[in-house]
Amino acid sequence: MDRRAFTRSAAGLAGALALAGARAQEHALVDGRNYRTLDKPLAVPANGKIEVMEFFWYGCPHCFAFEPALQPWIVQLPADVHFSRVPVGFDARRQVHQRIFYTWEALGVVDQMHVKTFMRFHVQKKPIDGIDDMLAFAQDGGLDPAKVRAAWNSFSVQARCATAQRLEDDYDIQSTPEMAIAGRFTATAQAGEGRYALLSTTDALVARVRRGG
Repeated sequence: MDRRAFTRSAAGLAGALALAGARAQEHALVDGRNYRTLDKPLAVPANGKIEVMEFFWYGCPHCFAFEPALQPWIVQLPADVHFSRVPVGFDARRQVHQRIFYTWEALGVVDQMHVKTFMRFHVQKKPIDGIDDMLAFAQDGGLDPAKVRAAWNSFSVQARCATAQRLEDDYDIQSTPEMAIAGRFTATAQAGEGRYALLSTTDALVARVRRGG
C-alpha cells in the first residue's frame, strides 16, 4: 500500500472510530440529566451549519476551568459546525461582564483579550465592575482607552447584549458553562464528570443532528 493510500485508509478509520465513539456516547446520554431537549425547537440561521453556542460568564470558576479544554475543541471543529460564545446577563453585575465580551468583539480583539479577561478575574483577582475598571484593564493590555470607551457605549454592543439575553431566555439557560446545540438541545457540565464530558455530550448531540435524528 503506498503512502497516500495508507493515509486515506488511516483517515477513514479515524473517522469511523470517531463516529462510533460519538454514537456510543449518544446512547449513554440521558435526556434531563446529561442534556435537555427543548420543548419547542428554536429558529437557527439557515446557513447549512449546525449552530453550537457556549453560554459563559467571566466570573464563573467553572467557565475558567473549562476554557483550556474548549479552545482546542474549537480549533478542531468540523466545517459543518458554527460555534459562538454567548455571555450571560443573569443580573446587573453579569450584564456588565456581558458588555466586556461584546466590546472585545466589536474591536476585533477577542483572540487577544478573552483568556486575559478570565485571568484577570481568576488569577489576578481583579474584578471589572464598570467602565473605569475596563479602561484600566484595556490600557494594561495595550489597547486605546478611547476606542474601548466608544465600543463599550456603542449601539452595536448594546444590541448584541440584548440579543444575548434573548438567547439566554429562549434556551432557558440556568447555569454556566452550558452548551446549546442546533436550537434543539442544551447540555450542562455535570458534577464529578470533568471538563471534557460536556464536550463529549456536545459532540454526540451534533452527530445526532447531523444524522437527522
